[in-house]
Amino acid sequence: MAARKQTEGVSMIDTFREFKETKNIDRTTLVSVLEESFRNVIAKIFGSDENFDVIVNPDKGDFEIYRNRIVVDDDDVEDANKQISLSEAQKIDPDYEVDEEVSEKVDFAKFGRRAILNLRQTLASKILELEHDSLYNKYKDRVGEVISGEVYQVWKREVLLVDDENNELILPRTEQIPKDQYRKGETIRAIILRVDNENNNPKIILSRTSPIFLERLLEAEVPEIGDGLISIKKVARMPGERAKVAVESYDDRIDPVGACVGVKGSRVHGIVRELGGENIDVINYTTNSKLFIQRALSPATVSSINVNEEELKAEVFLKPEEVSLAIGRSGLNIKLASMLTGYTIDVFREIPAEDSEEDIYLEEFADEIDQWIIDSLKAIGLDTAKQVINAPREMLIERADLEEETVDNILNILKSEFE
Repeated sequence: MAARKQTEGVSMIDTFREFKETKNIDRTTLVSVLEESFRNVIAKIFGSDENFDVIVNPDKGDFEIYRNRIVVDDDDVEDANKQISLSEAQKIDPDYEVDEEVSEKVDFAKFGRRAILNLRQTLASKILELEHDSLYNKYKDRVGEVISGEVYQVWKREVLLVDDENNELILPRTEQIPKDQYRKGETIRAIILRVDNENNNPKIILSRTSPIFLERLLEAEVPEIGDGLISIKKVARMPGERAKVAVESYDDRIDPVGACVGVKGSRVHGIVRELGGENIDVINYTTNSKLFIQRALSPATVSSINVNEEELKAEVFLKPEEVSLAIGRSGLNIKLASMLTGYTIDVFREIPAEDSEEDIYLEEFADEIDQWIIDSLKAIGLDTAKQVINAPREMLIERADLEEETVDNILNILKSEFE
């Protein structure tokens, strides 16, 4: 039995040292947690902890517990936890008298193995709760900041990273740039997208695809942005492919586009590499919606434009050779321009003057083209044959939600009418 008690005592000290040495908790909090944990166990054993003194010394890695009881006559003991008989008190010190307080040191190990296990569980629970609180408080106000983390584990749906304090950070697949490849042990950068804290179990979610990540990278590379001389007004991204950034200068002497790009692109080169080769177009911001849309469609040159401010729609007319530039590969340029400006943009080829007189309404082709297809084309503002012929093929496929084969068939029918 003595050997077992000794083992339990050692286990108790080991428990104490374990939390003292391995948990990143400040001294005051550690003392408070340990004292509260001891008191919880004491209260379960004795029904109350109010007459106990718990002294924790984290610097030395030890603790002391004292139970305080009032001396009463031998026949008057009603609560053995808070009272001690005169005869028992005098065994401790012959000078004790009735109504005096006896402070007696308690050997926690003598409470038994169950009490020690109870303490360990209580400590573990409280420490975990504190760690969760600490992690949440550390990150809850840092949403939108760039952070570096070390890749710890790569899974199909997410990558697990750790910060400099070994806290876990999560980079979901949906927030990864498609071209990114991660290897354990390497350091990567991302922004803190959000901090979830369901059931007091914080999860730090990162992102490399958010427009804010590009904003922060530009802020780090362009001193004029940090100094407040240049402002980033809008950002649109197709992660890993292409991005458009609208900037504005508050100093007439500073060219915001030139400042952001740098000499021979020196300021954006590093950002492009960081983003997996994502090309970055920087344009001047303006509140003039027509001009802003024209700039957003760069490198294409717009001939004319009609803007519906209420419905946020724009009809853009270009020379035939400019249409493919406006749309871009896989429709990327026009998609980014729409995202940047907030307008739905429809691109049209300019109709040569000699062709502008003769046109035919789509209803005239009802015997050759299904009515639902005609309705789909009219729904995106195309009412006549030449409007459809002069609209980009890619727009007909995407905006009218038609199959490529269907679009090609429609174009053949309409073009044959004018041959």
